[in-house]
Amino acid sequence: MISWIILGLVILIVLIIIGLYNGLIRLKNRVAEAYSDMDVQMKRRYDLIPNLVETVKGYAAHERETLEKVVAARSQAMNTSGADVEKKLAAENNLSSTLKSIFALAESYPDLKANQNFLELQRELTDTEDKIMASRRFYNGNVRDFNTKLQVFPTNIFGKMLGFTEFKFFEVAEAKEKEPVAVKF
Repeated sequence: MISWIILGLVILIVLIIIGLYNGLIRLKNRVAEAYSDMDVQMKRRYDLIPNLVETVKGYAAHERETLEKVVAARSQAMNTSGADVEKKLAAENNLSSTLKSIFALAESYPDLKANQNFLELQRELTDTEDKIMASRRFYNGNVRDFNTKLQVFPTNIFGKMLGFTEFKFFEVAEAKEKEPVAVKF
């Protein structure tokens, strides 16, 4: 009789561990999917930036430094390995902040603001930035769910034993990026 009870407890513990493991794998895959979604939107942004830069160049040839910063930030973000999440997210933050300078540049050139190509590219870029923001929220939500699952009892006991580690949230790296953008006319 005691051997049946012990066998039942062992089976119960194994089933609990299997359930915890499968739950962590599901959440880990959701985090990976969310990161991939964010990566797709960033790729879309990379494709749009050269078009925007070329349009602006036609109107603001002497503003080369601003444009070169945007191109350099784009290259850095594209060349940063997706495996190093922290470096990738920092490069993306840098690119986002340099893109703001393109729109500030447009404020200085009324003809550029009225140019149909610029307006369309600006709309596309704004749409892409909105999608990136949504994908970052989705990523952070999945990271929150995974990290919470990994930290609560009894998963905290078995999760670490099974080799699971917490993911890092996407965060704004520089305090300057948290401040509102000043628009001057």
